[in-house]
Formats: sequence, structure tokens, C-alpha cells
Amino acid sequence: MKPLNLNSVVKYVEKNIGVFHTKRLESINDLKLSEILRRKNPYLFKAKNVLTAQDIVKGLLDAHLSSQEETIFGEFLEQLAIFISGEIFDGVKSSAEGIDLEFERDNIRYIVTIKSGPNWGNSSQVSKMKDNFKRAKRILRTNVSKMNIVSVNGCCYGRDNNPDKGEYLKLCGQEFWEFISGNENLYTEIIKPLGHKAKERNQGFLEAYSQIINKFTTEFAKDFCDNGKINWERLVQFNSSITPKRKSRK
Repeated sequence: MKPLNLNSVVKYVEKNIGVFHTKRLESINDLKLSEILRRKNPYLFKAKNVLTAQDIVKGLLDAHLSSQEETIFGEFLEQLAIFISGEIFDGVKSSAEGIDLEFERDNIRYIVTIKSGPNWGNSSQVSKMKDNFKRAKRILRTNVSKMNIVSVNGCCYGRDNNPDKGEYLKLCGQEFWEFISGNENLYTEIIKPLGHKAKERNQGFLEAYSQIINKFTTEFAKDFCDNGKINWERLVQFNSSITPKRKSRK
């Protein structure tokens, strides 16, 4: 086990955090109003008594962004975890299906799948993860039959007070970052570099976000409003009819 050089972690984050911001911006620049209108429940907006085109558009866009940002940032944290493990334990990106990281520590071979937080999947997805662990173990043991292999579901934030799941360990938050680095304080030490140039980058994002809101609001008003009033029948038809009806004015 090598000592953790926090400066190398800071440099890695500052060099690569821009990818998160770039992908975040791309996720709205490439977006079309029709795409997000088809994904969301129009009945919910009516039930909440949403009355303006802008409120609907903003609600749709914010829901889309929340999902996209969680995925994009989760990918960044996965790469950061692999980098840190590589620095300390010579960890590598796994080639096994569904496994993100492999490394050895205290004569144990760990195979790790990395998720953002503890509540990441349903029972079917958890079963799929366990199948991936079993498959990866079989492959590794074809070369070394007596290898001690431990499966780990690592979660970048949150906590799980019962980490031993029988077939695998679930290590979350502080426990996960310490597991891959040997540093019990790493989970707080990585916060500062994650904010590298965040203010400047976020300003560019907010400008693009505002433009999208204005653009989509104009489109929505044109296609789904009559004299400034939302035509809910037309909106539901576009979202749910067998043949989408975008401009079905009589």
C-alpha cells in the first residue's frame, strides 16, 4: 500500500472536472422540446394546477437535468475512484462485465462495482449485479483456483449500516473512499477540488439554460396554447395518442 498523495488527487480532479461541465451543457444543447414532453406525465402538471408555459417547460427541463447530472457526475466519480485506487493499490479498470474496478489489498482480490449512492437499483438490478460478481469470480479463478476474491458494491455517497450482504459488501460514503485509498478523511478532502472553477463554468451553463427556457417556452406557447391559455387536450394528445397531434387546431 502506497501513501496517498492528495496533491495528485487534486490535480486529477482539476484536470478532469471540466468533462462533467461540458457533458452537462451538451445534455441541454442537444435537447428537443418534443423529447421531454413525451417523457413526462401531462396529467401531473394539470393536477398541480400549472398555468403557464414557462412553468411547464422549466419543470420538464429541471427534471431532465436532475437525471442527467446524476448520471454524468456518477461517471466522473467512478473514474476518480479508479484513479485513486490505482495510485494506492495499483487498481485497474476491470474488463469483466459489470465490474468497474479490480485491485488487491491485504492478499485479497477485490472486484468492485461503483454506484453514485446507496439507493441505486431495484431488486432485478441488484440480482444482475450479483450475477456479474459470480461470473467475474469464475473467470478469475480459472487462473488461480484458490484466489481469495471479495465482491464490493461501492457507493460514492451515503451510508449503509449493514455492509455485509452475504454475497458481497456494500460500502458507502466515507467507508468506500477509505476502502479504496486507506485515508479515512478522503471523503471530505475531495470536496474542495470538485469546486474548481465551478462558478465560471456554471455561469456559462446558466446562460445556455436561460436560452433553452426562453426557446422552449416560445415553442410550447405556439403549439399548445390558445390565446395564452394551455390547451390540455392537445398536450395530452401529443403525449399519449396513438398518432401524435401537435398542431390539431380546428
